[in-house]
Amino acid sequence: MSDTPHSWNLRDYAVGMAHYNRWMNGKLYDAAATLSDEQRKADRGAFFKSVHGTLNHLLLGDGAWLQRMQGQAVTMTSPSQELHEDFDTLRTAREAMDQALLDWAASLTAVEATCSFSFFSVVYQKQITMPYVAAVMQIFNHQTHHRGQITTLLSQFGVDVGVTDIPLMPHWHEVYTAASS
Repeated sequence: MSDTPHSWNLRDYAVGMAHYNRWMNGKLYDAAATLSDEQRKADRGAFFKSVHGTLNHLLLGDGAWLQRMQGQAVTMTSPSQELHEDFDTLRTAREAMDQALLDWAASLTAVEATCSFSFFSVVYQKQITMPYVAAVMQIFNHQTHHRGQITTLLSQFGVDVGVTDIPLMPHWHEVYTAASS
């Protein structure tokens, strides 16, 4: 490996992952919609207690990361702050956030691998500095982590989300080809 700094093509990565996230979020919301509101909000012992609580946390976290990346003040006050009690309202907000993430991803430009990103973490209550590329990766990694929890919670109710692998995402080839152009 060379010690010479290089540029990362974050745009291609982020656009592809934003499409994947939108696809998976749609699948999760479709699956969650088969449950009653009581089932969605039942405390199942997860980090954010329930399917609804975890879906809410994902929306909250994405909002905080997008605010940071756009140089805005983070409005999140706690990682368990409830944004929307109503499932349909939560789903509408999720769809809008997925589009906002796609738009943001499409606007990314190459950055040097040595470029850093600093922010105040509401969760850890401290300033954190990390490579910018790692901050972009964290947005998508955070979603994947918690979506895994949601698929487990849904399976406890007998609901199968289905295929979750990127190679089986509909039109993945076109998404990644478009990201490169």
